[in-house]
Amino acid sequence: MDMDVTATMQYRRAGSRRHTVGRVEAYLRAHIDTRMRVSTLSRIAGLSDRGLRDAFYSVHGKSPLQWMVAERLKGVRRTLSDPEAARISVTGAATKYGFDELGRFAASYREAFGELPSETLRGAIRRSVEIGTQERRRP
Repeated sequence: MDMDVTATMQYRRAGSRRHTVGRVEAYLRAHIDTRMRVSTLSRIAGLSDRGLRDAFYSVHGKSPLQWMVAERLKGVRRTLSDPEAARISVTGAATKYGFDELGRFAASYREAFGELPSETLRGAIRRSVEIGTQERRRP
């Protein structure tokens, strides 16, 4: 096969993988709080389980479920980092994003971000208090 044809086929395959992964990502984001099976995602993508895993590894370097857990962890971190975070607990944020096993969640969170979720929340509360103090001092 000619090099140009091979390169074109590889480009199309990569573009198709990105498109397929993008569709699955959109579905996962819409159902971020729901645990998913690879078989369910494969049906949505119209691929075999292995085909979907290969597409995700090609695009993200991780499986669809690893990608989803990472996205859910990022969502919890955004929630806990928000200056209004004092209104939510770590448990509330974790369950909002579909984490039921809180011990496992905390370990995954620490591995991903280098701190416990409670430390992230305390930092947000501290920043919120500092901002409020600064605003009260202004004339």
